[in-house]
Amino acid sequence: MFELAPGVYAETSFYNSNTGFIVTSEGVICFDTPMIPNEAKAWRAMIDEASGGKPIRYVIVTDHHRGHCLGSQWLSDVVIAHEIAWKHMRNYSDNFKQRVRDSFKKQPEIRSQFTDLRIVVPTITFQDKLTVVRGNRVVRVIHTKGHTPATSIIWLPKERVLFSGDIVWLDQHPFMTQANSREWLDALRLIQNLDPKYIVPGHGPICSVKELDYLIEYLTFLRERTRNLFDAGLTKQETASLLTPEMRPWFPIPSKRSSKIESQIRSGIGRVYDEFKRERDAIEEAAAEEAAAAAAVAVEESAEASVEETVVPIETSEPEV
Repeated sequence: MFELAPGVYAETSFYNSNTGFIVTSEGVICFDTPMIPNEAKAWRAMIDEASGGKPIRYVIVTDHHRGHCLGSQWLSDVVIAHEIAWKHMRNYSDNFKQRVRDSFKKQPEIRSQFTDLRIVVPTITFQDKLTVVRGNRVVRVIHTKGHTPATSIIWLPKERVLFSGDIVWLDQHPFMTQANSREWLDALRLIQNLDPKYIVPGHGPICSVKELDYLIEYLTFLRERTRNLFDAGLTKQETASLLTPEMRPWFPIPSKRSSKIESQIRSGIGRVYDEFKRERDAIEEAAAEEAAAAAAVAVEESAEASVEETVVPIETSEPEV
């Protein structure tokens, strides 16, 4: 566990996403949670030790994905999330819980830990920004989108520490199945402008703003190449087939996860392709509406001119006296 500023801690060794918390005079505020129950319980013990046993007031989750929110049941029943994340999480049914268990079929020692899985649905939501003040601590939660429509970042302005959630990936290909690449780049530039001293990424080691350059380059290259192939008239499937081999070398890929990561890359390419398709469709729709409006005006003007041409002036004469 790293102490990045007095009373501000982060952990990067858990199974899935990175986590953190801040100790205030009124209790603890947690940022994301460990996914694996035994890790979440161990995290709770670490929090209690570092805080002197102060109560956990809130858990703030940066999105609705299981790697960020499933450990809340071991920390606090008061969860803060963006409204879109809440809409997803409130629908996490028994089928969802079973899918979580089934994802660990090859790891029975982990699968067995999810027997009593309980979803803690957020009870505090926001739409754009949220500021939490406890004691002399200020926590700002900013909705950025990008990774998912629900994604947010957590900014500690006094301490200059930022918990980025899955906006920042440093050691592996970013997961883009629900992404918008333009919004993702905007979010990264926002983080650069905030200029934090430390960034706790969703995945990978703690870093500074300098390490964002590579991810920005990755997303920019992905957008440019996808746009080139889209403009050349290739289908989404053809674009993914041609571009996936170009994207693979950007990050290391464990051999055991090769097929899964390749599928994720293809999915990300498809998302970017769809962005450009929506842009083109919107332009074409606007042009069609403009043309239709112009045609309607032309018809109306033609009709008015026709009426003017058919009007016969009536001659009047003075009555004879």
